[in-house]
Amino acid sequence: MDYLVGLRRELDAFGAVLDGDLSAPVEHCGSWRLVDLAVHMGAGNLWVVAAVREGHGDSYDEGAAPRDRAGLKAWYAGTADALVQALSVDPSMGAWTFFPPHTVGFWRRRRSQETLMHRWDAEHALGSATPMDAALAADGVAEVFDTMAPRMISKGAATHPEQAVRITATDSGRCWTYGPGEPIAEVAGTAEDLLLMLWGRKPRDAGSVTWAGDREAGLGVLAGPLVP
Repeated sequence: MDYLVGLRRELDAFGAVLDGDLSAPVEHCGSWRLVDLAVHMGAGNLWVVAAVREGHGDSYDEGAAPRDRAGLKAWYAGTADALVQALSVDPSMGAWTFFPPHTVGFWRRRRSQETLMHRWDAEHALGSATPMDAALAADGVAEVFDTMAPRMISKGAATHPEQAVRITATDSGRCWTYGPGEPIAEVAGTAEDLLLMLWGRKPRDAGSVTWAGDREAGLGVLAGPLVP
């Protein structure tokens, strides 16, 4: 997957949303409004630039970002350009990351997924969410199970699952098994619906996904928490 292409597309789509109502509440991001999400995104872009170029994970002072529309749009666009430039190097090059692998490639993938989800959040806040790229969404589901859930366990925020659930993307045919042994349940849906479910944007028993087997036990496995 060419993460830089997907990242650039999602960064630009998020930037376009900043022409909308910046005071709109963002449903799945606590008390944030769209302006707060934009500051978070730009600050995150600069955080990753420093992780790649300076080798540290020190946080960026979000208070330094402008809040007026013109200033915010220009600032965000600059952070997006800086991020793409910083990641346009050999993906195997070393970088500070919060989880293995400690490479630029980690950030290409992670930032693509972060921007995809928050682009959806921003559009959803304005009532105009557009479809996710199916391949990128499927990769996001994979990232939940190969990176985010193991990280939650390593931090002590979750425990290893005691049973297994199979997760199937109906639009790509990809499937994943989370947990040990034979799956006791299966949940299926489009990659987008699965990703939104796993990141708490949709209920885990939403009508857009279908369950087979022991649904209650499966819901317990996916309760995790799988993601921050």
